[in-house]
Amino acid sequence: MKRDGWNPSESPTMLVTRCAHLLARQNDSRFRALGISVNQLPVLVQLKDGSSRTQGELTRFAGIEQPSMAELLRRMERDGLVVREPNPTDRRSSLIKLADHVFDQIGAARAALTETSNMALEGFSNEETELLVGLLRRIIANLGDDDRWFTDAAKRSGPQPT
Repeated sequence: MKRDGWNPSESPTMLVTRCAHLLARQNDSRFRALGISVNQLPVLVQLKDGSSRTQGELTRFAGIEQPSMAELLRRMERDGLVVREPNPTDRRSSLIKLADHVFDQIGAARAALTETSNMALEGFSNEETELLVGLLRRIIANLGDDDRWFTDAAKRSGPQPT
């Protein structure tokens, strides 16, 4: 269905954008107490199993530009959330891993995400939630994203909380 006029309150893309903004604000508020932010989630997801990754691997996983990842990692390193180690297989790069104390925050971050999700989906049936997830995945696919961010995370950690 194509829509011609512009009415933000009836535009699916505007509504999704507004939802994303409100969800990010909720999660940022909850994460602030943990000393982390929503934009750090791709790094946290990739490294939560104790592994180390190169900046390039983290960039590809997150689907963001390399300069953005470099800045994100610089801030995370400054804040003591990640540490860099020499890469034994490539002297031009380093390996990034989570600082030891961050592992204690992963459970709290997951709980915060679950709280936000539960608040957003209050009153939704399981069927409605499944339908919404399917529709959002179709939008993601239509926009050319391979959904790697979510499917890779699910493979490594099993079922995710809603």
